Amino acid sequence: MPLYIPSPAVNGFHIGPAFIHVYGLMYVVGITAAILITQRRWKAVGGDPGLVGDVALWAVPAGIIGGRIYFDLSTPQYIPHHWYGVFAVWDGGLGIWGGIALGAVAGVWRVRRHGANVGLFMDAVAPALLVAQAIGRIGNYFNKELFGGPTTLPWGLEIPVAYRPPGYTAYRTFHPTFLYELIFDLALAAFLVWLGHHRSVKPPGLFALYVTGYSAFRIFEESLRVDPSEHFLGLRFNMYVATILTVAGAIWFWYTQRRKPATAGAGGATGTPPAGEADVAAPVGADAAEPAGGAAGDGD
Repeated sequence: MPLYIPSPAVNGFHIGPAFIHVYGLMYVVGITAAILITQRRWKAVGGDPGLVGDVALWAVPAGIIGGRIYFDLSTPQYIPHHWYGVFAVWDGGLGIWGGIALGAVAGVWRVRRHGANVGLFMDAVAPALLVAQAIGRIGNYFNKELFGGPTTLPWGLEIPVAYRPPGYTAYRTFHPTFLYELIFDLALAAFLVWLGHHRSVKPPGLFALYVTGYSAFRIFEESLRVDPSEHFLGLRFNMYVATILTVAGAIWFWYTQRRKPATAGAGGATGTPPAGEADVAAPVGADAAEPAGGAAGDGD
């Protein structure tokens, strides 16, 4: 008897007259998880957890807008054919790189407005973003999208004929690339947390490793995917983006670890940390010496 992962029969459910799309629900759950994780990590380095909520109020809408713009530019084939099609995020379609880019711009603006340390905040949010992305990939499963080429492996994903791309209608099971990414995202998140606890990584080194690691994995993932995409010189557009960001992220990490760090705490971009917060200049999650009169904040 052949083994495979079945596709879900539905992509949502009703609560009264409202139809709840699992895709959208997973984004809500992922964003909530990211906020909670970031609050815990930010508090552990002496930051104000309330700042995380303020950043989210601006960064989440900016991320959705950036993600949709990237999706429309990179996969115009999937834009619904109505006048509002370019805005129809409920039909699926948010490009992660566009979302992170515009969300990061908004987030950096808010952190600077509050006079907090941008590098430390970026390191606090890096693992949280990966957890959110992993949860979001569950929505792709219910939408029957983001799968790879045909496979006979026992964890192959069964795709209904209506969802198979042109040229692949004769195949039944495909690589569940969304599942591969889900597993990798959680593994990379755990690695970044471990690294922050056991190595002295200068901020925003963890965020730079997030960019590097995730983008490197996307090179592998893009080599498997068969869904429609813009191509240049025979390669998917996302392949070029992933390659550029992998190299850029690696250089960024190398640069952050070589430069002399400025004395900074979570409450300020540079200078001497506020009284009582001398330990917050340590990298996120790093083992810090216990200050006189009290223990350092709990790590994540």
